[in-house]
Amino acid sequence: QVQLVESGGGLVQAGDSLRLSCLASGRTFTRYAMGWFRQAPGKERESVAGISGNGRSTYYADSVKGRFTISRDNAKYTVFLQMNSLKPEDTAVYYCAASLTFPNSDPSQSNYWGQGTQVTVSS
Repeated sequence: QVQLVESGGGLVQAGDSLRLSCLASGRTFTRYAMGWFRQAPGKERESVAGISGNGRSTYYADSVKGRFTISRDNAKYTVFLQMNSLKPEDTAVYYCAASLTFPNSDPSQSNYWGQGTQVTVSS
């Protein structure tokens, strides 16, 4: 069982930056690839970025490439999403998820989910 708790969301202006964190419970953190997903009102949940268990491999959605960076600190059971040059279309609830497979861009591949954190970007 893995519990995930996100933090770091908020209200920012276009062009600003935010850093999301996701703290995981349990000692098996490195077994899991981690992913960030987002869901805007009226839209399906979509993959944003993912990182392998050892942190050596990553992937990004085309919409965030060059602006977002995913990383993890396995010693602290934490995965991060650094979001720069934020746009109003980045507004969504952001979720972190743990998966036993990588890449893990399909939400159905994730075994555990956090409760989500709201990111709102004003124009």
